[in-house]
Amino acid sequence: MTENPHAGKGSSVLLDIGGDVGALVIDCPSALEGVEIELRPVGHSADEHHHGDGHQHSHLPHVAVVPRPSPEGETIHSAVFFEVPQGRYELYVRPDGPVRLAVDVTGGEVTAADWPT
Repeated sequence: MTENPHAGKGSSVLLDIGGDVGALVIDCPSALEGVEIELRPVGHSADEHHHGDGHQHSHLPHVAVVPRPSPEGETIHSAVFFEVPQGRYELYVRPDGPVRLAVDVTGGEVTAADWPT
């Protein structure tokens, strides 16, 4: 089997949106390259994923910040959540950083936001 040399390196992302499912693209500072960003519904407690055994068992979506080529040929850093149910979400650095951003995702649309500096 041949490995895709571009996998996980900021190559194109397929977005599966429609109905009540949207996507979220977060532009990030280059200093966050490789950092994992997690997405949780507003009102969802971070403690719901700690099970008292010292380990976090998160089933929340999380993606790494990666460099991607822009149409203009520049490199931008972003985190892309490609299948997000419509709703309001909080984003933070994994595993339990403070909430840095809140966004509303609309079904059938791509929501764009900037990570605060």
